[in-house]
Amino acid sequence: MNLFPSLVIRGRKIDVPIVQGGMGVGISLFPLAAAVAREGGLGIISSAGLDLMVSRRKGKRVNSYEAAYEEVSIAKEAGGQHVGINVMVALARDYEESVKGAVDAGAEVIISGAGLPLGLPLIRPSRETALIPIVSSARALEIVCRKWEKAGRRPDAVVLEGPLAGGHLGFKIDELDLESNRLENLLPAVKDTAFKHGDFPVIVAGGIYTHADITRFLLMGADGVQMGTRFLATEESGASYEYKEAVVNAREEDIVVAHNPGSPCGLPFRVIRQSPMFASSLKRLRAPRCDKGYVLQRDTSGKFTRCPAREDNESYFCICNGLLSSSSYDTREEPLFTAGANACRVDRILSVHDLMEELKS
Repeated sequence: MNLFPSLVIRGRKIDVPIVQGGMGVGISLFPLAAAVAREGGLGIISSAGLDLMVSRRKGKRVNSYEAAYEEVSIAKEAGGQHVGINVMVALARDYEESVKGAVDAGAEVIISGAGLPLGLPLIRPSRETALIPIVSSARALEIVCRKWEKAGRRPDAVVLEGPLAGGHLGFKIDELDLESNRLENLLPAVKDTAFKHGDFPVIVAGGIYTHADITRFLLMGADGVQMGTRFLATEESGASYEYKEAVVNAREEDIVVAHNPGSPCGLPFRVIRQSPMFASSLKRLRAPRCDKGYVLQRDTSGKFTRCPAREDNESYFCICNGLLSSSSYDTREEPLFTAGANACRVDRILSVHDLMEELKS
C-alpha cells in the first residue's frame, strides 16, 4: 500500500515520490532503474562509465551517446516511462554526448550535479525531458535558475542534497557538520527559491532511510525524496557481491569522508573505510595511473588531458578504476566502495520490490 502523495514533474505523475539515486560506476544500470519504475518510483541510470558497461554487454565498442541511448531505451522497455539518467558535470569529457543520447532515447528526466549544470538546457533542448539540477544550497539554486532563465528554461524540479549523502558532497570538508547545513535546515530556503522561480518540486536527498524519514520531509514541504544507499544493497543493483557485503557489514565508524587522499574531482567523497583502494591510498601504495579518463579536465590547448590522480598518489585516488572495480568491471584493480552516512544501518540485501514495499508502508 502506498501511503504517500504522488510526485509530479513536468506534468508526469510518479505514484511513489521516491527517486532512486543514480550511482556510478555501474551500480545504477537498467535492471535497477527498471525495477524501481515498475514499483511506481522514478528509476535513474548513472551515465558514469556507461560506455564501458554497455560495450562489454554488447561485445562491441560504443561511445557515450550510444551508451546513454541504449541504457535508457532498455530501461523504458523493461520498466515503463518513469526512467531517467544522472549525468555528472564533473565528467566533462562525456557530459554533452551523454545528455544528447538520453534525450534522444526519451529519458523522462535528466538529473545533473557534481558541479552546477549551468549549460544543461542548451545541450539538447527538449520539451519532453525534465531537467533537474542537484544543489546543496539556495544560493546554488538561485545561480542555476538565473542562468537557465536566460536560455528560456527553468528547472522542472531540484534535488537538494545534504551532507549525509554518499559519493561526492557539495560542501567543503569543514562545512559538513554545521547545523545550518543539516538537510532540514537547508530545505526552507530552497523551497522559497523554487517558489520564486516557478514553484517547481523540491526533492531531498542524503540520509533518507525509512518510511518515517520520507514522511517527515514530506510534512516539512519536500515533494519527494532521493535515496541511493538503500538501493545500493538490492538484488538488482549492479554493485559486486563484495561491495554489497561491505555495506551490510559496515559499522558507523567505518563510514568516512575522504579528502586527503580524496577524489580528483576535488569534492569530499564519502566511502567505506575498508575499501581496498582507499586503504591502499592511505598508505600511498598505489602507483599513480589513469587509463580510463572519465574525470579528465581540459588543458590550456582545450584537450582533455588533466587529472590530479594521474600523477599524484599523495593527495588523490583513482576514482574511475576504483569504482569500475566495485561493479566487477575490472577485477585487476582494487575496488572503491562509496555509501551514504546511514549505510551502517543496512543489515541485509533486499529485492527492489521488498524495499519499496517497506518504504511505502
